[in-house]
Amino acid sequence: QVQLVESGGGLVQPEGSLTLSCAASGFGFGDVLMNWFRQAPGKERDSEWVSSIVSTGEAADYLDSVKGRFIISRDNSKNTLYLQMNALKPEDTALYYCGTYLYDHGNVRGPGTQVTVSS
Repeated sequence: QVQLVESGGGLVQPEGSLTLSCAASGFGFGDVLMNWFRQAPGKERDSEWVSSIVSTGEAADYLDSVKGRFIISRDNSKNTLYLQMNALKPEDTALYYCGTYLYDHGNVRGPGTQVTVSS
């Protein structure tokens, strides 16, 4: 069974940090590109892509507004994707979820973990 489960969200003050995790199972995690997305309050799911990392972890890309603040990484031995978020801003408040595309399943997404940035 293909499954993605995020964790690590919470309430954090502006300029604070959080690290999100995404545990994958049921597919060849080390063979696929992985993504982080976020859904801000009042917006639709898949409304904003945040970051991607290739299967080997050697290359990554970021939404312009998070460049220099967020770092995506992966541990293929643990089937886990990470998102280190630094210097958080109130506009980063959203439901964060990981996702990928699998040939035989299509788009796969986890349920998400809530990040709230507020003083």
